[in-house]
Amino acid sequence: MGQSIRRQLGAATLIATLCSGIASCGYTLAGSGAFLPEYIETIAIPVFENNTEVFEVEQLLTQEIREAFIGRGSYRVQTEPIGAEATLTGIINAVTITPASFNADQQASRYIFTLTAAIEFRDLTTDEVVWDNPALIFSDEYEVASGAGSVDNVSSFFGQRSNAVERIATDFAATVVSSILEAF
Repeated sequence: MGQSIRRQLGAATLIATLCSGIASCGYTLAGSGAFLPEYIETIAIPVFENNTEVFEVEQLLTQEIREAFIGRGSYRVQTEPIGAEATLTGIINAVTITPASFNADQQASRYIFTLTAAIEFRDLTTDEVVWDNPALIFSDEYEVASGAGSVDNVSSFFGQRSNAVERIATDFAATVVSSILEAF
């Protein structure tokens, strides 16, 4: 056998060994996990508590999290814990928006959005906390539609009900639901 064929066989053997090792270690693709006990079918998600000055941010984020749970599986979602096997509660503690980049007119065109929240997912059957994060920090950068003007404060940003606000809520919800379902 030639030296190049031996190298190719050696590389193929190494790749096969690594792949089988990874497969046996329990790794799964993101989005495919189901960490919750099988008996959890109904999740109560009451409106989050809002400790910020941002009007109705709790409504928007709670609704997006409800929709994200419904979209991720066969979970029923309701607002009250009666009849549910689990409950997800949240407290929004801070929301900030900081300019990240500016256009030629020195107006902010991209903003860094940061939200701090306390989230708890409790199994009501065992009365145990399945997942929690008392200081979840969600941060991402979003572009503001041109002509939207400057954002003087967080309330005016959320008051715009722009595409960016919708993306923020959707991204936050996906982060929370993935963290719970995949136990990260």
